[in-house]
Amino acid sequence: MPSDAKILIVDDHEHTLFALESALAPLGHRTDRATNGDEALKQVLRGQVGLLLLDVRMPGISGLDVVRHLRRLKQTRHIPVILLTGFGYDHDLTATAFRLGVADLLTKPVDPWVLRTKVHYLYDAHQRRQALEEEVRVLRARVAAQTRAPDAAAPA
Repeated sequence: MPSDAKILIVDDHEHTLFALESALAPLGHRTDRATNGDEALKQVLRGQVGLLLLDVRMPGISGLDVVRHLRRLKQTRHIPVILLTGFGYDHDLTATAFRLGVADLLTKPVDPWVLRTKVHYLYDAHQRRQALEEEVRVLRARVAAQTRAPDAAAPA
């Protein structure tokens, strides 16, 4: 994944989008926004998303449904997701979220320092994972090419 991958912030309330963007601004990462789950899925599938901040309850496709869709696809399966909820602690929501593989579940209003710390760690970890996967692909291609090369040079 390119180092300019964005953080996608998804919430159906404009003031929450603004607050989250403001909280993340000191990190210096590109951010983009979506106001519903359908729009979020479209942006993630276009690529270049390195982390997703996702409201749980939105009209239409919920945050949990977005995560379910992302986890089914190989290209989006490992994008870190931080779910946000304004409804306080809910054991069933927490269990479902972590069973789906979200990185964290935060309650709004979110402490900006906590949010920046989590986003910084998860974004960087995902960047490193992507770089390692690319390096493995390159090395496998080299090994495959070297393995085929002696066969091609052998007399028929």
